[in-house]
Amino acid sequence: MPTTLTLKNIPDAVYERLKAAAESHRRSLNSEAIVCLEAALMPGKMPPLERLARARELRGALAGQQFAAADIEAMKQAGRP
Repeated sequence: MPTTLTLKNIPDAVYERLKAAAESHRRSLNSEAIVCLEAALMPGKMPPLERLARARELRGALAGQQFAAADIEAMKQAGRP
């Protein structure tokens, strides 16, 4: 069951950033705060758009590189017992 949390004495700069983020994501302040807390405390759960942006960044970093099948297999096995 969800729990209610009240935050006090939030620094003005933090509040303004949260408010701006909520507006840009079309969320309420409460929803944006929950998303921020989940991102900080449950890092395995990455928002889909962030995951897509990261994948594109990684793909761009590898652009133009060629890997032989043997190289790929060696990379997959590296560090495995």
